[in-house]
Amino acid sequence: VQLVESGGGLVQAGGSLRLSCAASEFTFDDYVIAWFRQAPGKEREGVSCISTTDGSTHYTDSVKGRFTISTDDAKNTVYLQMNSLKPEDTGVYSCAVGPPKNYYPDHDVLWGREERYDYWGQGTQVTVSS
Repeated sequence: VQLVESGGGLVQAGGSLRLSCAASEFTFDDYVIAWFRQAPGKEREGVSCISTTDGSTHYTDSVKGRFTISTDDAKNTVYLQMNSLKPEDTGVYSCAVGPPKNYYPDHDVLWGREERYDYWGQGTQVTVSS
């Protein structure tokens, strides 16, 4: 499994970016795919995830209403549309793939635990200037 992120960059506060995570050597049949971010000096945190089984999604509170996660199964790609960006959104954004949502009964609560994900991309830098 290979995951390659793209779409990061420098943007002013209030702007938008769309991140892409292209997967190779596997198909989006029955997984949870998540976006994580890590700001300088901080721990990595889960931003959003989507279940390719049923399309259900989760978002961390700080991005609700601003970010949208989606998939294009034909392209084996996951997107993260980020609108109304804030300086605190700055960080390295990585996508990750984990087992199906029903693998963990507490998925709806603990989806953001990075140890639940098996495959990771290299990350893409997002910088939001004030």
